[in-house]
Amino acid sequence: MSNHGQDRSVVLASGNAGKLRELAGILAPLGLQLRSQAEFAVPEVEETGLSFVENAILKARAAAQYSGHPAIADDSGLEVDFLNGAPGIHSARYSGGGDAANNTRLLAALDGLSPGLRTARFQCALVYMRHALDPMPLVCQASWEGRILDAPRGDNGFGYDPLFYVPEYQCSSAELPAELKNRISHRARASALLLEALRRR
Repeated sequence: MSNHGQDRSVVLASGNAGKLRELAGILAPLGLQLRSQAEFAVPEVEETGLSFVENAILKARAAAQYSGHPAIADDSGLEVDFLNGAPGIHSARYSGGGDAANNTRLLAALDGLSPGLRTARFQCALVYMRHALDPMPLVCQASWEGRILDAPRGDNGFGYDPLFYVPEYQCSSAELPAELKNRISHRARASALLLEALRRR
C-alpha cells in the first residue's frame, strides 16, 4: 500500500463526526488521513442494497467517484433472531422516527418474550474501495452478540445501544464507557480486520 509520499487521503462515506473520529484513530498507524465526504459534496446515496455489504459498497463507490480518492463506508444495524433478522438493513429507519421511536417499536415487537428468545447481534460491514471502479473492494464483516433488554438502560451511545445487553459485561451497550465500547463493538472488530487487510495490501 505504498503511495510514496502522495496524498494519503481516504474519504469516509458518512457525515457522522463520531464515526469519522473513531475510524481516523484506527487508520492513523497506516499514515492515512480520513476525510469526511462532506468536504467533497458527495450526495446522499439511496441505500437500495438488500444486505449491509451491498449498501456499504454503494456508499463507498459514490464517495470514491465524487472525491477521486479511495473511500471507506460502513453499513451496520441490529439483527434480532425472533424477528427473522429485522430490523436489519432498515435499523435506522425501523419506525420512521428517530432512535427513541425505533427502540419503542422494537420493545413492542418483543413484548412479553423471555430473555432466552431475545437474542440479537449488531452487524457491521466495512468496505474499502481504491477507486469507484474497483472490481475487488475489501469487505470486512464483524458482529457483536447480545440480547434485547425489556427497557432501556444507560446514557452513552446511540441507536439501539440502551436496549442491547452485553452478556460479558452484564450491562447494556449504552452503559459501557466509550473507550471500552470502541474496542469490543461490531464496528471496532470490523475496523481491526480492515486495518489488517490494508496492512497486507
